[in-house]
Amino acid sequence: MAATEPVDLSVADLHPALGDPALTSMNFLNEVSERYPAAVSLAAGRPYEEFFDLAAVHRHLDTFHRHLVDDLGHRPEQARRLLLQYGRTKGIVHHLIARNLAVDEGITVDPEDVVVTVGCQEAMFLVLRALRAGPADVLLAVAPTYVGLTGAARLVDLPVWPVAGGSAGVDLADLAAQVRQARAAGLRPRACYLMPDFANPSGVSIDTPHRRRLLDLAAQEDLLLLEDNPYGLFHSDDGPRPPTLKALDTGRRVVYLGSFAKTVLPGARVGYVVADQRVAGPDGRVGPLADQLAMIKSMVTVNTSPIAQAVIGGRLLEHGCSLVAANTRERSAYTRNLRHLVAGLARRFPAGADGAAAVRWTVPAGGFFVVVTVPFPVDDALLDRSARDHGVLWTPMAHFYDDTAPVHALRLSVSAVTPEQVDVGLDRLAALLSDELTRRAG
Repeated sequence: MAATEPVDLSVADLHPALGDPALTSMNFLNEVSERYPAAVSLAAGRPYEEFFDLAAVHRHLDTFHRHLVDDLGHRPEQARRLLLQYGRTKGIVHHLIARNLAVDEGITVDPEDVVVTVGCQEAMFLVLRALRAGPADVLLAVAPTYVGLTGAARLVDLPVWPVAGGSAGVDLADLAAQVRQARAAGLRPRACYLMPDFANPSGVSIDTPHRRRLLDLAAQEDLLLLEDNPYGLFHSDDGPRPPTLKALDTGRRVVYLGSFAKTVLPGARVGYVVADQRVAGPDGRVGPLADQLAMIKSMVTVNTSPIAQAVIGGRLLEHGCSLVAANTRERSAYTRNLRHLVAGLARRFPAGADGAAAVRWTVPAGGFFVVVTVPFPVDDALLDRSARDHGVLWTPMAHFYDDTAPVHALRLSVSAVTPEQVDVGLDRLAALLSDELTRRAG
């Protein structure tokens, strides 16, 4: 009889979120890609790796070190301690982030309202942990929703109520209805999470008039908006970008979540949150929500790596704190790939061709993602067959909905591939869809 490993715990003894699909989703997708390394991946929303430069990391670090000494007046031993010792919980590049937001987004923010985090994922977790004060609290989120947000909400026991997105990016009537329905049930909706620019996974953006109406509704309903903006710089036309919700926010309704993973370097794992909402303490003192988030962070990650922050800070300094200027190559590559993929879908699924009429796709104005709708349910089993039999990876859209209803759509990402890989991947995807249609017809 084979010996068995001793069991010290049951999953039933652990937090219930650990068995939730929202937490297992990313692991499953990573496992599929590891099992089929030769497959072309149109799944991962990772930045383009051909522009990675290890030498630049050292240069950015040196640039930020000089900034500490020459611009901020730190003595050499102070600068060394700032980079190599445990550091300030709120971060050491908060002043540069504030400058970047002013330069690129027209957002005026006090650097003390910024908390530098370990990626944007920690920023989301800190905000949700702070907002979840009791069992009556709920979070609204535009569906389909980034799975990292749903998973973080699970870990802090904050239920997520879906809000319809649609072609406008958020259905304001449904948002108002969900708020009122929650309150009628004795619940307290704390905030609504959304990505106004090229949302993950839908790729949909919210136009400026709709953004203004959204802010008006948030004020009427006394609701915070959690604006997540990892893709906003990567628009594919030459016209002006719509202002962020935070740039339009005059009533401190918006908590702004930012990331340098796509615009500088994912390996640095640096993000941030702008939380300028005023909070009254028990002693009557008033300070920014950022101070409360920093207290939570001090018990989670203590502080964000100063060396990683210095790399980000150096990149900002070298481009006048403009990430628009720092990402001209990247924006060009993503725009090229996005247009190439959309044109490739049109060639492979022309209007009027047998079966092609049932295949539709979005045409986003930028970002990384295109959603393809097909005439049958798309699930993990189909993804596994796609990788095994056809050599192409993508993401089932079912991972972004908080229920078990079948979803007839998949997400394609253009960020980490070349046009040649896009062509190979689309050829393989077309073969998969043709096989699946034939199998279901027969």
